[in-house]
Amino acid sequence: MSIRPFRDIKRKKTKVVSVGSVKVGGDNPITVQSMTNTKTTDIKATITQINQISDEGADIVRVSCPDEESSLALKKIVKNVNIPIVADIHFHYKRAIEAAENGASCLRINPGNIGNRNKVKEIISAAKNNNCAIRVGVNAGSLESDILEKYKEPCPEALVESALRNIKIIEDEDFFNLKVSVKSSDVFLSLWAYRQISKKIDYPLHLGITEAGSFIPGSIKSSIGLGTLLLEGIGDTIRVSLSDDPIKEVKIGNEILKSLNLKQRGVKIISCPSCARQGFNVIETVKILEEKLAHINTPITLSIIGCVVNGPGEAALTDFGITGGGKDNHMLYINGHQLEKIPTDQMIEKIITLIEKKDLEKKNLKN
Repeated sequence: MSIRPFRDIKRKKTKVVSVGSVKVGGDNPITVQSMTNTKTTDIKATITQINQISDEGADIVRVSCPDEESSLALKKIVKNVNIPIVADIHFHYKRAIEAAENGASCLRINPGNIGNRNKVKEIISAAKNNNCAIRVGVNAGSLESDILEKYKEPCPEALVESALRNIKIIEDEDFFNLKVSVKSSDVFLSLWAYRQISKKIDYPLHLGITEAGSFIPGSIKSSIGLGTLLLEGIGDTIRVSLSDDPIKEVKIGNEILKSLNLKQRGVKIISCPSCARQGFNVIETVKILEEKLAHINTPITLSIIGCVVNGPGEAALTDFGITGGGKDNHMLYINGHQLEKIPTDQMIEKIITLIEKKDLEKKNLKN
């Protein structure tokens, strides 16, 4: 039993699927994904964006392959990136075959949109021959016509029925290296669809609130939807879908996982909203530290509290802490213990120095 059982999340044990070098499902860490928004045929721009997404902390990236030129471009792209690529395929089965043959680690398809069973068989054969996983990606906005006719509108039961139907098509061809998603832009619909499908299958689930919107509303919708499911132990890989820079999707995805203690990466800052009691400018300090500590990947906690009301208590729970004091004297804490008083003009550089030192120490221990 853990020391703080109220923080425990009991994840559903799913099958393990290989997406290139990344293991998804089972006891493996929950992975973060994003998707490029460059023209895939612009190979240089796509490689640059994938590497930026990877540097931000993504584990997997999805690339759209709407035409033959795009799927063939994967051959050059995969040679110049360090994370597995999921080829996003809709309608034309040959794009999936080309993507598999040109280095994709996973194919995102909806078999119901591909066509007849023989075309699906060819895709599965290509996936088998090239060690590709497949994600059955069901979206509320692109359900099969007969399912829509049956349920009259997208609903949890409709998404689940579509997923189960398409899973069976693939399983009938003796292929089981599968991930599944049942996405909607509606938080409630997504929640109930994922809850239902989680009870019916043991494949890893890719979580997402699709077409969530621009940065602020999309981040909030995704945090509510994904966070709720993750707290319930549902989900093995996530994507935050924003009408914004894909790097921001990765930032939000990682922050969701960090908030739930499902991922430990980088500096986690606990900071107050500030008020008239603050001994220094908390908001500006946090902004500067977030920017200057963005290169740190080692898990480190830091509390920035403007006064003594909650400052010492928060500092007791973090690796480093600053509590605002009077007369430009602020208390610096390490591991919950007072280290020294420090003036405002030295505070930021002192914290950066200490955190970079701890980061280096932890890296040396690993080596």
